[in-house]
Amino acid sequence: MLNNQYLPVLIELHKEYSSKDVAFVGINSNTQDSRERVAVHARQNAIPFPVVKDVGNKVADQLGARRTPEVIVVDSNGIIRYQGRIDDQFGIGYARPGKPTRRDLAEALDEILAGKLVSVPKTEVAGCCIGRVAKPKENGQITYAKQVSRILQNNCQECHRPGQIAPMSLLTFEDALAWSDTIREVITEGRMPPWYADPHYGKFSNDRRLSPEDKETLLSWLDNGTPRGDDKDLPPPRRYPKVWKIGEPDLILQMPKPFEVPAKAADGIDYQYIMVDPGFKEDRWVQAAEIRPGAPAVVHHSVVLVQAGEKLDLRATGIVLCGFGPGEMPMELPEGLAKKVPAGAKLVFQMHYTPNGKAQSDQTCVGLVFAKKPPRHRVITAPIYSLPFLWLIDKIPPGAENHKMESEQVFWHDAHLLNFMPHMHLRGKDFTFEAIYPDGKKEILLSVPRYDFNWQSIYRLAEPLALPKYTKIHCIAHFDNSANNPNNPDPKKWVYWGYQTWDEMMTGWIDYYYDDENPQDNVRQDSEQGRGMSVQDAYKMPASLNTMQGKQAAEADAQNKPSSKTETTK
Repeated sequence: MLNNQYLPVLIELHKEYSSKDVAFVGINSNTQDSRERVAVHARQNAIPFPVVKDVGNKVADQLGARRTPEVIVVDSNGIIRYQGRIDDQFGIGYARPGKPTRRDLAEALDEILAGKLVSVPKTEVAGCCIGRVAKPKENGQITYAKQVSRILQNNCQECHRPGQIAPMSLLTFEDALAWSDTIREVITEGRMPPWYADPHYGKFSNDRRLSPEDKETLLSWLDNGTPRGDDKDLPPPRRYPKVWKIGEPDLILQMPKPFEVPAKAADGIDYQYIMVDPGFKEDRWVQAAEIRPGAPAVVHHSVVLVQAGEKLDLRATGIVLCGFGPGEMPMELPEGLAKKVPAGAKLVFQMHYTPNGKAQSDQTCVGLVFAKKPPRHRVITAPIYSLPFLWLIDKIPPGAENHKMESEQVFWHDAHLLNFMPHMHLRGKDFTFEAIYPDGKKEILLSVPRYDFNWQSIYRLAEPLALPKYTKIHCIAHFDNSANNPNNPDPKKWVYWGYQTWDEMMTGWIDYYYDDENPQDNVRQDSEQGRGMSVQDAYKMPASLNTMQGKQAAEADAQNKPSSKTETTK
């Protein structure tokens, strides 16, 4: 049973074992996939073994297969010797970096070829349920046409349609019927729609959660035979932008030439900084911006930065224009708010590429929508770093299950807060933003009790939050560097600040504006003070930071102790 995420692995396994008289056959049992679609998919992915269509799920039913991808190994006597996952690299809520801890299929094949019994003959499979043939009821009190179509339209189709991030479409009744088992599972477990904010704190305009009423309606429809109902009750199809979510941009800027991403890179790919000149002769105010990656499968994230001088100054305030990452939406500001790109400034694409086993060519672009009139306020995107971590004073010890880090920013002038985005890597566990007001009152603004590196959402406040001068934004994060974290690259290592996925970061991103600032004036520089060290100073780190990190990490690992004092909360 094929799955795109595991295709590179299966192709390598076929190369490894086909010379040992092991035959590979791909089987597609999803009722929603036609023969033609299966054939096109096989050609596009250069699958080197036969792929067949299981009409009516007959093979899947006979073998007891439930999910994709699921592997069944049958010996020469027709006896099933192994059934389950390919390996343990990918699962619900995790993707082990580098390589799996157990290659279940390979180990089963090795044991069979050696004439041994398979030591682990059955394993659990994590993946979507196979879309089986189903005969729905013709009618019922809750139908697809009357209720369910509207719920899917309002909550799911933004991502679940052709060309978007989701792996399947949910535009039609046939789609919903075929994926009904998966819909039940992800709704019941709260995995979809993806939203990780604790509902007890804050109200957000982009809250993706299903209402309790919609959840109950969906589950009742599934429990009562998925009736279609009368098509005349269907809502008009929702119209989506063909290309740009922000609408047709006023200006589109593309990387000058493609960047070739290799199939593999053992040491990762350094961040790429690619400059484009928009040719602005006067200051421009950007109200909306959207990054569109050319090869989304290998673009881990992209940030468009504003270079106002001869060189890119990472110390400058207001350098971030917009970003793209898993789960992130375009930058769209209400009327009266905008970001500034000064006359003569260049834009720089910061690109983080992660190879996925297939060489690809990327030429990312960004679309800009300009404010139609001068804004009332200039919006600033700012990072609230854990400076001890950034400066290598703090590190995450091996095996630490709940390592705590903190960061803060003081506002020396009245301001309004617009949104938050917590950022950590694979060991990130939870993240909290709180406001400490001048009178000492504390308020939790956002709590993400289960941080998910694969869904780095921006949490947009339903209404801008007033921050009186001297208010402090305090961030608290915890990291799990233990073996219990399946995303953990290596629980035996000390972990340092770094840019690669196997390193770590602790950053609370915020968007805000000053109440009394004329947007034509230079933005205030003093908002970054009050942290014990300014971000400007923090960026004056040695150019050889990565070398320093590597050297200290190696020394600490060799001695099996930290290179400076660390504290861990348990």
